[in-house]
Amino acid sequence: MLLDTPICDFDWPAPEFTLNDFDGVSHKMSDHLGENGLLIAFICNHCPYVLAIANRLAEDAKELQAQGIGVLAVMSNDYTYVPSDSPENMKLFSQKYGFSFPYLVDEDQSVGKSYGAVCTPDFFGFNTQGGLQYRGRLDSAAMGDPTGRTCELVDAMTQIAKTGQGPRQQTPSMGCSIKWS
Repeated sequence: MLLDTPICDFDWPAPEFTLNDFDGVSHKMSDHLGENGLLIAFICNHCPYVLAIANRLAEDAKELQAQGIGVLAVMSNDYTYVPSDSPENMKLFSQKYGFSFPYLVDEDQSVGKSYGAVCTPDFFGFNTQGGLQYRGRLDSAAMGDPTGRTCELVDAMTQIAKTGQGPRQQTPSMGCSIKWS
């Protein structure tokens, strides 16, 4: 089922969480709130929308990290229903695309629910105070054709890092529904 993300609820406070990555290493959200903000991306391994952007997400995340912006990815799908989203497959996915950020397992789906995540990919950009400033798409590229793309997420997070405020005009992300238990 194709879904669009809701519009940004500016300054909505990021709920704290602690999740393990696919190797069982624990990560606390606030520990990744970089000196210039934090991007949390709800993704999974099997969604065609995530597959279409995975390389670009990996590249853009490195650019954001170089600017002092923290990056986390969260997988909230029920992987007993979708085995391709299992922690073992998350590790392979992360390695395949060269993720430079933690890819976390939302085992009980509580983080996805507390954030109101609706689809994969679903991007949440926070300022240094943990206030939501971006809830849009990665870029302007058409599905499968990244030529001439505008890097909307990178541009928004750069603006947030500089001003603490996100752009008022944001295009929703779209993708596959999260597979709830």
